[in-house]
Amino acid sequence: MAEQDRRRWDERYTDLGAPAPGAVGPPGAFVGHTDVFPTAGKAFDLACGPGLGAVWLAHRGLEVWGVDVSPVAIGQARDLAAHCGVADRCRFDVVDLDAGLPPGPPVDVIVCHKFLDPRLDRPIVARLAPGGLLAIAVLSEVGAAAGPFRAGRGQLRAAFAGLDVIAAGEGQGQAWLLARA
Repeated sequence: MAEQDRRRWDERYTDLGAPAPGAVGPPGAFVGHTDVFPTAGKAFDLACGPGLGAVWLAHRGLEVWGVDVSPVAIGQARDLAAHCGVADRCRFDVVDLDAGLPPGPPVDVIVCHKFLDPRLDRPIVARLAPGGLLAIAVLSEVGAAAGPFRAGRGQLRAAFAGLDVIAAGEGQGQAWLLARA
């Protein structure tokens, strides 16, 4: 990612300020499906931002590794995990996903919220442990204007066709998918 993009994300997270502990939870698309998320194992949160989803997963009992391009967001995520008493189950690192997924072992859950890079689709599937859960929610062209960071109609289902879909949806500018390896 260009340094200009990193600075833009740092500015955005600085302007938003540190998240309140009360905001911890799953990405909105998955609120009605929290029962399918495990309560043990390892999770990987891609483009984790200030750590709201990662801390929620840690509260559920998972060991979570969150990565984001923004050092500001990673600092906020670390602070949030400490404040919520789950820092021992969370690791947060600054990672530029334009370079691909960082190496690591298979995981039981991958959460990817508001980040879309089709070059990572296969590596994401490969990182899931057998029976692992993928929870991905991205901006979509369905019900919104087209754009370079928006999924086209059916893009998530096509990209992750080898997984067993639990639930999925498209509309109002968002696409999401819950599926198992």
